[in-house]
Amino acid sequence: MLHELNKDNFDTALSRSPGVYAVRFWAEWCGPCRVMAPVFKTVAQDMQGRAQFGEVDLDRSPELAVRYGVQSIPTVLLFKEGQVIDRMTGAVPKHNVVNFINKHLA
Repeated sequence: MLHELNKDNFDTALSRSPGVYAVRFWAEWCGPCRVMAPVFKTVAQDMQGRAQFGEVDLDRSPELAVRYGVQSIPTVLLFKEGQVIDRMTGAVPKHNVVNFINKHLA
């Protein structure tokens, strides 16, 4: 399941996640972000139950980009216990996203 995250629900969503939470930062006007949207959605479906997945639209919640130092999009931040443990920037193939997340699953 893919959660829509924003400045109002972000902290609560991450605090309720006991494991790894992958968050994609994107914007509608960003071409590479549109390319990554179906890839990230597929990974979220394929890895359901192993990790949590969410998306932040930077046009709606720019303060989250500032808070986490997101300067390029698309960017996927990986959180564990509310802390950033890794980041990946750019449009990448599905297997790269899966490997990126898998290396942090115990």
